[in-house]
Amino acid sequence: MTLRYLVIAVSTIGLMATGAQAQPKIEKVPVTYTPPTSGPEMFTQYCAVCHGKSGKGDGPAASALKKAPADLTQLAAKNGGKFPEAVVSRYIGGDDSMAAHGTRDMPMWGDLFLSLKSDPAVVQLRITNLTNYVKTLQK
Repeated sequence: MTLRYLVIAVSTIGLMATGAQAQPKIEKVPVTYTPPTSGPEMFTQYCAVCHGKSGKGDGPAASALKKAPADLTQLAAKNGGKFPEAVVSRYIGGDDSMAAHGTRDMPMWGDLFLSLKSDPAVVQLRITNLTNYVKTLQK
């Protein structure tokens, strides 16, 4: 089965009768095509809903997740000042699920990218360009 959906849409379940605060909920939406050469565009389309536009983990869907999204601006700082490029690339691609940390809310982008165009070279290009963009977010 090819994965063609991404869990990123945020909706609110309003409790209008009681006036209680709406609670965010994650919904599945189709994966939208973006150019594989544009790291910034892919980040905006695929990552910002959880990680926020600046990558700090404060996207509109963040509060609906079981585990807070990573602050992507601190990856190098938490790795002795060196951006962990290989680790980030494997995690984006879905090759490194970090099972010891429990279930993973973040989609396996490698599989989702493959559903957009079944060419492994294009999938790798997407992962590389997205990783390179995350590298530019470092503080």
